[in-house]
Amino acid sequence: MTSNIPDEVDLQRRYYAKTANQYDEMHVNSHGKDEHFFALSFMVGILDYLDIKSILDIGSGTGRSVEYIKHKRPDIRIVGIEPIEELREIGHRKGIGENELINGDATQLKFGAEEFDLVCEFGALHHIRSPERAVSEMLRTSRKAIFLSDSNNFGQGSLPSRSLKQLINFFGLWKVADFVKTRGKGYLISDGDGLAYSYSVFNNYKQIKRQCQSIHLLNTNDASPNLYKTAGHIALLGIKRTQTR
Repeated sequence: MTSNIPDEVDLQRRYYAKTANQYDEMHVNSHGKDEHFFALSFMVGILDYLDIKSILDIGSGTGRSVEYIKHKRPDIRIVGIEPIEELREIGHRKGIGENELINGDATQLKFGAEEFDLVCEFGALHHIRSPERAVSEMLRTSRKAIFLSDSNNFGQGSLPSRSLKQLINFFGLWKVADFVKTRGKGYLISDGDGLAYSYSVFNNYKQIKRQCQSIHLLNTNDASPNLYKTAGHIALLGIKRTQTR
């Protein structure tokens, strides 16, 4: 499987380079209020509670989150990481500084331990083959909290589809099922999302819990109280430490 990774990275980068000029149109709905914006608005609302002074955003695309935070909270230092040059260029044309939207790899962040108060991502992890590596880097570089806004594949689809996926996962056979579904590649390619992996925020729950005092979950589209079973998209806030007064 490892030998396929360079090809996958190349496929992803070619997709985003080719669609860069349509990126915002393809990935943000006409009103700009999709599930990621819902999560972003929630995250901005808790910045004061956590006394956040600096934010790192991984997989920033054209800088939507960076631009929004700069507008809402110009007092906060914000840096976005995006490996696709064509997407960064669009962000720079929007007025985001070259030192605010920079090149980088989410699985190998070039920042020191606890350099940012908060490290976040919006829809990036399901495009990374080893999301646990990116989450590990988010935890390493964050001082107070991390914030994820991403997929829950086990809560997506019809009731029969969700039930089957949850049953397969319960017996520890999800990787085998995904291997069969993707014909050994481990990923699927679509016109709207490019190359993506089967991913759930819950996959990294235990990893985050080991380094956070508390975890808070929010469904960003309609769901029942059981988010694992019914929420196709989830925001997760992991608090490492709160401000003491």
